[in-house]
Amino acid sequence: MIQQVTWRERFKYWFDNVMSRGAPAMMVLLGLASLLFIALIAAIVSIFGLFPPLEAGASAPTFWEVLWGNLMRTLDSGTMGGDEGWGFRVAMLVVTIGGVILVASLIGIISSAFDSKVDELRKGKSRVLETDHTLILGWNAQVFAVISEICIANESRKRAVIVVLSEHDKVEMEEQIRARVPDARRTRIICRSGDPMDLTDLEIANPHTARSIVILAPTEGDDPDATVIKTALALTNNPRRKAGAYHIVAEIREERNLEAARLVGRDEAHWVLAADLISRITVQTCRQSGLSVVYTELLDFDGDEIYFSPQPDLSGKSYFEAQLAFAECSVIGYSRAGTVFLNPSSDAKLEGSDELILIASDDSAISRSNPGTPDLSAISDVPAIPASAERTLVLGCNAQLGVMLSELDQYVSIGSSVLIVADIDENLFAHLSLERVQITVQRGDPTSRAVLDDLDVAQYHHIIVLANKESLAPQQADARTLVTLLHLRDIADRVGIDMNVVSEMIDHRNRELAEVTKADDFIVSDKLISLMLSQISENKQLASVFEQLFSSHGSEIYLRPAEWYVKPDVSVNFYTVLEAARQRGETAIGYRLNAHARDAKSAYGVTVNPSKSGMQRFGAGDKIIVLAEN
Repeated sequence: MIQQVTWRERFKYWFDNVMSRGAPAMMVLLGLASLLFIALIAAIVSIFGLFPPLEAGASAPTFWEVLWGNLMRTLDSGTMGGDEGWGFRVAMLVVTIGGVILVASLIGIISSAFDSKVDELRKGKSRVLETDHTLILGWNAQVFAVISEICIANESRKRAVIVVLSEHDKVEMEEQIRARVPDARRTRIICRSGDPMDLTDLEIANPHTARSIVILAPTEGDDPDATVIKTALALTNNPRRKAGAYHIVAEIREERNLEAARLVGRDEAHWVLAADLISRITVQTCRQSGLSVVYTELLDFDGDEIYFSPQPDLSGKSYFEAQLAFAECSVIGYSRAGTVFLNPSSDAKLEGSDELILIASDDSAISRSNPGTPDLSAISDVPAIPASAERTLVLGCNAQLGVMLSELDQYVSIGSSVLIVADIDENLFAHLSLERVQITVQRGDPTSRAVLDDLDVAQYHHIIVLANKESLAPQQADARTLVTLLHLRDIADRVGIDMNVVSEMIDHRNRELAEVTKADDFIVSDKLISLMLSQISENKQLASVFEQLFSSHGSEIYLRPAEWYVKPDVSVNFYTVLEAARQRGETAIGYRLNAHARDAKSAYGVTVNPSKSGMQRFGAGDKIIVLAEN
């Protein structure tokens, strides 16, 4: 049997549907109720003649005049102060009381709707209408360095915008960015809250008009790579995606996930393998102090960077002639048909379509000058010293140590050894197939002074202090690293030796504290990854350059004794250094003065891309920074 629907149920159902439509529907309904109410009272006054006493000869007000008066009393409760006649006063009192209730309700609804809209805007759900912006998807500690670097790179742009989309609260993100990046220069930073893996939320950030997209791995979660890959998939396989290719750069933590990432990103994404990069830099830096300063100088935007520049007028010239043709820039190679050649043969001929790869302070500083003249008489004939077996001490352990050991095996000579002191299984690295290095594991606490005293640390050529990033919080891990470094410094001072110590710091803000230990170098892992992501986001061609620089194959950066190139204590220009490096099949890009090796204000003695016409005298301990095969 079908139950009969009453008119009250129908009205309640209709009212519920209207109310569910939100504040606009409620305001319209309340407005109509107000008009009906004042019209009803106006009709009662007009029908029953409840007018105030009229003057002689005056006509009674019309219905519309009474309606207008009721409306005014509804909006302003003080209007009835001068009314006369008890019938009229009672009617107007009803209008006024009803008006107070209705208007108060209307104001409450409008205020609530306004507050809701403000809350919605604070949540960052409105769509971004920017174009040609840099889009950052995700949030971790690297976001501040990425934003800071891109702000520096955007100084020459008129309307530079960075959009950040993550699941964090919009207001919290804005407050943290203002605190950590106080000077955004000419760049406007917009934050939006949403899931970068969700197609609907992704549309908020307008990725289809972005000039570059940076994907950051989340800090929380067991598999951050899966989040990064899924975010890239949401971009490349979006049904609403743009017709052209995206420019995506993202970080991958585990090498085993790299193949899947490449299948998703295809030729639209460039992947930075974080663990592999930091391992390579740590290994290279432990063998030559100051290298991380060189890398930081090339990777950040505040100083000298790597640029691509077409120079068709140099067609037919040799690579070395191109090096001499720039007084304020350092030529390090060229790109031909998309293939990068770093430190090519000095007599390699350039073609008109080639792009030179240069180190310069800014793209506006790339200009040719009259070729300088090397001083051949100042070039040294000291032969290079053959490499010998090396002893390396590793204090601590983290997930990247296995990669570091494999990388170190490609650089050192046969017969080299590595002692690892950490609280780990002695057979942890037995599976590694190493040709030149013999691994020994000794269980112990690297922060214990007794353990360090028993090691006889003075016998080791290189010492690496690793942060335990997996088991400890960043500040706690850096604190333990700092304790180990302080012990090493005290041991070195007591024995009277100069130890080559390289340490990994997680938080770059702790580097200044750690400098009191006088370690040779610090690898700030998150900072370097952030710098590389920023550089590739601005110029995707740099991905091929960095791939070669940080690989054990091809040409890498070395800091070699200055006496191998020029005679000691002789003032020379950098054209002479270029010629000396050319004779060894290398490309000189700078130098490091030993007198300033501990001075942070002097960039630890490192000068990249010096003016070639300036005169410089090199002495004992000074280094020439070169690109070389080995």
